[in-house]
Amino acid sequence: MPSINIKIRLILLLVIIFNAACQEKRTLPILGHKDTVVKAGKVDTIYHQIPAFQFLNQDSVWISDKNYEGKIYIADFFFTSCPTICPKMKTQMLRLYERYANQDQIGLLSFSIDPEFDRPNVLKAYASRLHIQSPKWNLVTGEKAKIYELGQKSFMVTTQEDKNEAGGFVHSGAFILVDKQRHVRGIYDGTKEQEVNHLMEDIELLLKEK
Repeated sequence: MPSINIKIRLILLLVIIFNAACQEKRTLPILGHKDTVVKAGKVDTIYHQIPAFQFLNQDSVWISDKNYEGKIYIADFFFTSCPTICPKMKTQMLRLYERYANQDQIGLLSFSIDPEFDRPNVLKAYASRLHIQSPKWNLVTGEKAKIYELGQKSFMVTTQEDKNEAGGFVHSGAFILVDKQRHVRGIYDGTKEQEVNHLMEDIELLLKEK
């Protein structure tokens, strides 16, 4: 019996060590297109990055990519009069807002896909109802074409008008995780608690990256 117990303990120990090693080595992929270039005879990979942008937030302050330099941030696309998935998304985004309230290296960024209606004063009222503040969570508005292009080409999510849809717009319920180098590292269903739990686990991995 003692020898069997020792074997069981050794097996359990090996399983724990293996799981710990796997967890330590797990890294997030960099999503989007990538190109290869040759520099000084060496092949280098250039990964997809979120480009420069600038929009007004709920406080009528200009917010750009510079505000997120050296930060991890979570982005989404919404509109304040959305009757379908946006309330679920904002409930989940509030979880992130509260969890990382005291971590300056993590921010939240929500782009309105109905900028003609969602002007800064409307976003301000919406932020007040959510009990959120900038700069931790910026709700931004601006030129529609630029927001749509940024969503589809850079953040890789659906953003478009559709009169046949409730509210007049089609958009993804995705939360997009962006690292400190402006790379997209994950896309999650922002309407599902379990997916956002996964997102929070991945944020912890990014915080450990050098």
